[in-house]
Amino acid sequence: MTDARPRGVRGRLARTLPILPVLIAEAILWMGFGALLPVLPLYITEQGIDTATLGWIVAAWPAARLLGEPLFGWLADRGDKRLLMLGGLLATAVVVPLPLVLTGVPALVLGRALAGLATAAYDPAARAYILDATPPAERGAAFGLYSSAQMGGLLLGPAFGGVGAALGGGYVFPFVFCSVAVLAAALLLGLTIMRRPLTVHVADADRVGAATAGAPVSLWNRLLIAAIVIDVGSFFASGTYEVIWSLWMTELGADLGLVGLTFAAFGLGVLLLSPVAGRGSDRRGPLVFIVVGSLGAAATGIVYSLLGDPVLVLPVVFLEGVSFALLGPALYAVVARGTPLGRSATAQGVYGAAGTLGTIVASIAAGVLFAVDIRLPFYVFVVVMVVSLGLGLAIGGSALRDLGPAPAAPTEPSPARAQDPSRGVGGAKEAA
Repeated sequence: MTDARPRGVRGRLARTLPILPVLIAEAILWMGFGALLPVLPLYITEQGIDTATLGWIVAAWPAARLLGEPLFGWLADRGDKRLLMLGGLLATAVVVPLPLVLTGVPALVLGRALAGLATAAYDPAARAYILDATPPAERGAAFGLYSSAQMGGLLLGPAFGGVGAALGGGYVFPFVFCSVAVLAAALLLGLTIMRRPLTVHVADADRVGAATAGAPVSLWNRLLIAAIVIDVGSFFASGTYEVIWSLWMTELGADLGLVGLTFAAFGLGVLLLSPVAGRGSDRRGPLVFIVVGSLGAAATGIVYSLLGDPVLVLPVVFLEGVSFALLGPALYAVVARGTPLGRSATAQGVYGAAGTLGTIVASIAAGVLFAVDIRLPFYVFVVVMVVSLGLGLAIGGSALRDLGPAPAAPTEPSPARAQDPSRGVGGAKEAA
């Protein structure tokens, strides 16, 4: 049977509809996180907490995710991904504002850890939902849209947070705004993917054939391990910048508005380039996008260390966003090609936990390094990024170098083989 779905732009739009609620939810979530991210380090340090201790507080979030993502990913493959997505969002909305009422370092660490654990329940299930609902030949493009949705929210978030704070909300407003945004995302998913079973045609390797799709048997294969190693380096940037960025910008003379604008500039680069880079990764293979994106991000780290005018940061941070737009969807495409059948959420959980490990180490180190020299965290990030890229390429070897275009989607399956993506590969059921 031939695939009756339209091709071209109309076809891509039709195949995006099953994941559209998740993409919109991601945009709403990151609008909330975007309002909070520039403010959090300043809020904590204004309580008299030094930058080294700030690093430990910030690291509590990814530390909880490191433990939670593999566990919740494993659970999502054995249950209903949608329940974990909704439960994780509701829990996140409750715990995000806790720093407003918690005092002292132990309480702040606990609050951040609970928030990290809550998001760990949502993220692997959401990414696996996207993977399961997307044909193999279009997964790079799907994750390009995923990255673009996140950064679209990040682009708007600082503006909302800054305006709300300026109108009298102060530091309280971004925390409350973030919590409300998470609740809005939960409501959206509750009214869409949770309202009734979402049946789509999943073009996964069980119908293409393992030999054709190259689906690995084991979770620990060269493609997945290579992606994990490179991902550690890219998330080392996240941990570094989350701790020091706002502090570094204020050292250069920037006000809170300009700090928020840099977050928006980064988001704009990802927003514009991620969908294009994702489609390019599907058509040409992900390797060149991984190499160019990693080296581009490392280069911006060097440039940051040389800048003295905060206004000049804006074009550089935009180029950094472009670099991560090239890197992110390509890495997700490699993870998809290295995912065994029925293990999509588990693979996403392990992959996410690896990036989280990079965030933890960077968060702890960045505060200490910043106290020694404000440029030192940038130097360390550059080294880690380049080394992780080299190790990942060496581990991936020919399996990564020979990774060409993604396998084309199979012909349209019969209705009896339609599948609910929340159940993964093993949840096939008859369509109504």
